[in-house]
Amino acid sequence: MKKTLIAGALALAVSGSLCFGQGLSTTTGNPSIVIPPKPTPPERITPSARGGVVFTAVRNGNPLQMLNPAAPARYGNAQEHVTYDPNNPGKPKGIKLFEWTF
Repeated sequence: MKKTLIAGALALAVSGSLCFGQGLSTTTGNPSIVIPPKPTPPERITPSARGGVVFTAVRNGNPLQMLNPAAPARYGNAQEHVTYDPNNPGKPKGIKLFEWTF
């Protein structure tokens, strides 16, 4: 009888310790809800997409060099800022003060 009582108590203790060995785990929220990704910011206009006489003068820092025919090449040339007549390509039509390319 003592052996049966000890074996029963031991079996009860082992089964009890197995129950306490499990960890508590819970889920929070509804797992079927999907969080949408954050929207991406709009693309910035790069310096190559902007142009014209005014922007080039501000960017280079010395607008008088744009009038100098002996200015360094980094100030650009007149062909970049002139529009031409489509019927007569050799004849300049106007000056691009502000220019945006898309």
